[in-house]
Amino acid sequence: MSAPVSNVRPRPDKVLVDIADYVSKPEIGSAEAYATARLCLMDTLGCGLEALEYPACTKLLGPLVAGTAVAKGARVPGTRFELDPVQAAFNIGAMIRWLDFNDTWLAAERSGATPPTISAEFSRSRTGFRATAGRPSCATCSLR
Repeated sequence: MSAPVSNVRPRPDKVLVDIADYVSKPEIGSAEAYATARLCLMDTLGCGLEALEYPACTKLLGPLVAGTAVAKGARVPGTRFELDPVQAAFNIGAMIRWLDFNDTWLAAERSGATPPTISAEFSRSRTGFRATAGRPSCATCSLR
């Protein structure tokens, strides 16, 4: 006989609770945090735009069906594409990660500090921003 399996969720670790508390704070009061976030966002966009110079990257971009455009969709920076948020997130993610994973890129000092979810956040913020008549709908597009 096997031991009974419990479906009671254990208490979360203290580190997990600390992260959740930090993330759910309603306001970030540090000017340095905003400055750092702005620099990270600019670095991320710069890497994505540089990746557009590589044909192997650009052939991965675009809609699933050629010529498809989504009205009020998320625009992919540096391209003419206006896509659904999921496909735009893939496109943006492919662009910003291209230099990190391309073995011909020799910038060994790049640490890959861009969070892996930035493409989805950026895609969602672009779609949400346009859907709310220009009012920011998330922190990604409301950096001061």
